[in-house]
Amino acid sequence: MTGRFEITRDMLASGALPTLFREAREEGLITPLSDEAREANWRATLARHRRGSDLWIFGFGSLMWNPACKVAETRPAVVSGWHRRFCIWTQLGRATPDLPGLTLGLEPGGSCRGLALRIEARLVEQETVLIWRREMIASIYRPVWVSARIGAATVPAVSFAANRDHEHYAGNLPVEIQARHLGCAEGPFGASIEYLEGTVAALDSLGQRNGMMHDLLRAARAARRDRLARPANPQPAG
Repeated sequence: MTGRFEITRDMLASGALPTLFREAREEGLITPLSDEAREANWRATLARHRRGSDLWIFGFGSLMWNPACKVAETRPAVVSGWHRRFCIWTQLGRATPDLPGLTLGLEPGGSCRGLALRIEARLVEQETVLIWRREMIASIYRPVWVSARIGAATVPAVSFAANRDHEHYAGNLPVEIQARHLGCAEGPFGASIEYLEGTVAALDSLGQRNGMMHDLLRAARAARRDRLARPANPQPAG
């Protein structure tokens, strides 16, 4: 991976991340949640959390390799009833309006292997505020409570499902379309394929070395090679 951008805890704590999208907001590429709406969403979700206890967050994408918050422990976990899918269009970050990219969201059905991140009880409020600043810049996601199986135990955990009512929801795209956008889209934060590579590397570390994400990465790399092999300004034949 050769990413040119990484979300950091300092960035989230300072509130700098939303300002990075100011120009995009002015261009109509994103409609950020207001601070008030984000806080209301955060409070409503954590109302189900028992005060004074640790909180688990289920990471299935970039939270697996870059949580950017204080995590006391990470454990391999499996969530049933949900699966990861590149089902959200993005024109920002690792993409542009001319060539949108895709990001992961949880979708109903199946199962999903990922990482459970444990946040200590005393830090739940301050660290989840940062997670909401990261994941809930807009309403592309909706927080959900899932049952994460960690070894022999099952614990409630917060995760982020795709909001199917959002205008950027892509649905179940054919693999070749996913591969083309993930393989070829790039933006100021780097290439979309780096996000997919990070997900596959995290799955490899969990012992899952084959699957849909691995197949998609192979297809995305092929699409990227094909694009890079084309002349920048091809001349008309004849």
